[in-house]
Amino acid sequence: MVQFDDNPARKNIVELRNIKQTYDGGQNWIIENLDLIIEDKPNQGQFVVILGMSGSGKSTLLRYIAGLQEPSSGLVKLNDRPLGDDNRASMVFQQYSSLPWMTVLENVALALQYKGISRKEREAKAMEIIKTMGLEGHENKYAQYPTLSGGQLQRVAIGRSLLANSNILLMDEPFGALDIKTRLHMQDLLTSLWRKFQSTIIFVTHDIAEAVYLADDIYILRANPGQVAKHIHVDLPLERDRNTKRDPRFIELVHEVEDAMIELTEVVRSE
Repeated sequence: MVQFDDNPARKNIVELRNIKQTYDGGQNWIIENLDLIIEDKPNQGQFVVILGMSGSGKSTLLRYIAGLQEPSSGLVKLNDRPLGDDNRASMVFQQYSSLPWMTVLENVALALQYKGISRKEREAKAMEIIKTMGLEGHENKYAQYPTLSGGQLQRVAIGRSLLANSNILLMDEPFGALDIKTRLHMQDLLTSLWRKFQSTIIFVTHDIAEAVYLADDIYILRANPGQVAKHIHVDLPLERDRNTKRDPRFIELVHEVEDAMIELTEVVRSE
């Protein structure tokens, strides 16, 4: 069982306590007694990666934090407060989630439109994000394939989420459908956005090397029922590039995470 520091002086940006999830009235528990506490790191942000076998509840965990699903029981808090209309996190999915009948500019500005911000102000703010995302010149194109590439469509989704709430960003295998070259470019873009906005990013992936490259901290979930089984701190420099992946410590960490994943799989099979 992973132990958490309950020092009341520290603010938690995400808090999941004693989470349980059942879809059949309690005959089977998909998630049981799951705890995940992520402390706030002001003026720095952090990159948290969630790994685990299929069925361990990785995506469900993100849905709790985003307010898209409520657990059967347990506590879910964001910024030390219960979830609410003024206290939510945005989520980027693997599937392209932009509205294809809207332009890139309209998609990125959408959250501000719902907040009642004037068109002039929201478009000005959206253009700042569009430039940051490397999409300048595409703002008046419709956000659909093949007008935009897969990588560009994910940039639109990330930009929209950042403009909605740059404090915390949830990402559910956002690069899973991209080719390897685009995926590598998106990894580097994401690390640069993290440093620029000092966000807390919670990222689900099945790719162990990607997890180690991006993360400050990795949490590995076990399945049947889903629980946080292991926490691995990634002690690599914050500034990372392609050479990081050739660092002996990076390779050691990949092997450490891989061994932990295999060990959990074998434990589940023996039960």
